[in-house]
Amino acid sequence: MTPNPLSVFTDPLTSYRFVVTLNAGDAYLKPPQAALLKFYATAGFQEVKGLGADLEVTTYAEGGVNDHVHQLPVRHSWTRISLRRGLTLGSGLWEWYEAGLTQSLGARRDGAIILMSPAGIPVAAWEFFGGIAAKWTGPEFNAMQNAVAIESIEIAHDGVRQVTVLSL
Repeated sequence: MTPNPLSVFTDPLTSYRFVVTLNAGDAYLKPPQAALLKFYATAGFQEVKGLGADLEVTTYAEGGVNDHVHQLPVRHSWTRISLRRGLTLGSGLWEWYEAGLTQSLGARRDGAIILMSPAGIPVAAWEFFGGIAAKWTGPEFNAMQNAVAIESIEIAHDGVRQVTVLSL
């Protein structure tokens, strides 16, 4: 019997070491066309939030069934993924957001969020599909603080799936 490679991780996984990837090509273009597009977001991120989903349910009280109320699924939705990073001289995130406003090509990206162990080994990963930069927030400025200028982007997407990490 082959031992389970995940059994070596007995402690809960830490969340401070991760990698975010954004595919260079538009999610809806064929690879040769996608290769001609500019890669908008090349950056490390300090924070990722919003990896989640929500199933809306409605209640239905069936006549004659008095011990419970049925919970019926209505629709499924995905939460927006929020990425935050220190502002750099490159304008990649802004350009990606602007592509969604002004053009149809280059606006949609597939990507992944990969959780790493403290030793730098990938231990968990989630892929998202058809992501579009739905909200960009620029830095806040305050002359009384010595803080890093932070920009953030929210990605609305068509779905997430957890993928098996093979490098364990």
